[in-house]
Amino acid sequence: MCGGIGSRFWPISRKTLPKQFLDFFGTGRSLLQQTFDRFSKVIPTENIFFVTNEAYADLICKQLPEISKAQILPEPMRRNTAPCIAWASYHIRALNPEANIVVAPSDHLILKEQEFLDAITSGLKMAASTDKLITLGIRPNRPETGYGYIQIAEHVRDKYYKVKTFTEKPELELAKVFLESGEYYWNSGLFMWNVNSIIKALGTSIPELTNILYAKPEVYGTDKEQPYIDEIFPSCPNVSIDYGVMEKASKASNVIVALGDFGWSDLGTWGSLYDLSPKDDTMNVTLKGKSMLYNCKNNIVVMPKGKLAVIDGLEDFLVAESDNVLLICKKDNESAIRKYVNDTRIKMGEEYV
Repeated sequence: MCGGIGSRFWPISRKTLPKQFLDFFGTGRSLLQQTFDRFSKVIPTENIFFVTNEAYADLICKQLPEISKAQILPEPMRRNTAPCIAWASYHIRALNPEANIVVAPSDHLILKEQEFLDAITSGLKMAASTDKLITLGIRPNRPETGYGYIQIAEHVRDKYYKVKTFTEKPELELAKVFLESGEYYWNSGLFMWNVNSIIKALGTSIPELTNILYAKPEVYGTDKEQPYIDEIFPSCPNVSIDYGVMEKASKASNVIVALGDFGWSDLGTWGSLYDLSPKDDTMNVTLKGKSMLYNCKNNIVVMPKGKLAVIDGLEDFLVAESDNVLLICKKDNESAIRKYVNDTRIKMGEEYV
C-alpha cells in the first residue's frame, strides 16, 4: 500500500512526492524501494502488487523499473485501506484463486530483517492452512500513543495468539497501563491471509463495499478492470481495514496475531524519525543538510542537501525546510502538523502542500 500523502511529515513529504518515495536516512533507497527490496527476498518480484493513488503510478515505475505496469493498481481517489485491500484481493484472486497474501504499508522501517522475513514466511504458511486472519504484533518498549494496540488472548501455537481486542491510539496513561500489563502489543498494520479468507471477511463485515466492488467479477484480471474501478471506486465507503474488518473478526475469534520484535517503526511522525536517528552529544539530530547548533538540545533539523542551518537557543524543536516551505515548531506537537497543512492549503494555496 503506497497511496498516502504523509502529511505528518510536511513539509518534507509533499502531495507531489510523499514520504514513501523519500530517502530519509541517506541509504540511496526510498522507503518504498526498501520495502520492495525486503519482500522480494521471499516473494517473486512478479507477485508483488502496488496499490497507490493514480498520481503516483509513474513515480513507482521510476523508482522500481524492474516491475511492470500491470503490477500497479492505481486508485482514482483515496478511500482508506479497506477498499484498497478489497480491490487488490479481487485482482489477485482472478490471477490465482488460492493465493496467500501479505499486506504491507510501504513506509515501515525494519531493522531486524531476517527475523521479520522468517515471520512473514511462517505467516504465509499459516494462512495457507487456516481461514484465520493474521496480523503482526510488535512487543512495545515504551508507552507510545501514536500506535494502535492489540490485546492478546489464549495461545494458539508457537508465537501465535488469539486476538482479544484492538484499541486505537490511546491516551498516555492508558498506554502506560497497556505496557505494564504485558498483554498488549503494537498493531503493525501488517496482515497475512488467504485471498478467499479476506474476501469472505470483507463480505461479512463490509457488505456495502463488496457489493460495489464485485458487481462485475468478470472484469478482474483483464484490461476492463481499470475503467470499471475508475467508475465505481469513488462510491466505496471510506473505512480502514482495522475498523471495518479486523475489530469485528476478532470478536468472532477469527483473528490471530504473530508476536515479534523486528526493530519495527511505522515512521509515522517526526518524533519517531527523531527516535530512530543518530544524535550528537546534546541529543540533536541533523538530516540531509548541515547545521551549527549553539545552546541547543533535543532538536531535529532537516535541511535540503547543501544548505546550512545556524541555530541558537532551541530545545525540543523541529526545524524542517523543503522547497518553498520552512517549518519551525515544537518537536512533540505532532497533532498540529495536519492543522498547519490544512491552514496553509486554505490561506496560501496548493503549491505549498
